[in-house]
Amino acid sequence: MLNLKGPTKILLIYTGGTIGMVKDYDSGTLKAFNFKKLLKSIPELNQLGCSIETTSFDRPIDSSNMNPGHWTEIANIIESQYEAHDGFVVLHGSDTMSYSASALSFMLENLAKPVIFTGSQLPIGDLRTDAKENLITSIQIAALRDKGGPVI
Repeated sequence: MLNLKGPTKILLIYTGGTIGMVKDYDSGTLKAFNFKKLLKSIPELNQLGCSIETTSFDRPIDSSNMNPGHWTEIANIIESQYEAHDGFVVLHGSDTMSYSASALSFMLENLAKPVIFTGSQLPIGDLRTDAKENLITSIQIAALRDKGGPVI
């Protein structure tokens, strides 16, 4: 049932990819962003008026390694959290995002809630990054509600 009272509840699902990476300035490498600190790290999300929860794959993967088992894992997360959330944002690497989105569109047919896929070309921790804008826009789209159904 779609929550029509109170703030929209959005679940962010981090599977891997550049959008969820930050630079480790000591080593010069990229490491996974701590999504448990998302609202503290990106305070602009507090302006969206949504309740945002996060979950991540146990081991975030490079999207070039994405396979049907991972698609099933995404679908299972959405299924298990479906009643508790109004929309879902899947953070995914850009290499195979279109394949995953296509597969999930068949696996999750006839949903009454939006599932939005997004990624980025630059890590979320970079000064000039597309990741923040992509994340914010995806949450806004996932949060749209109109007469009990998603608006796309």
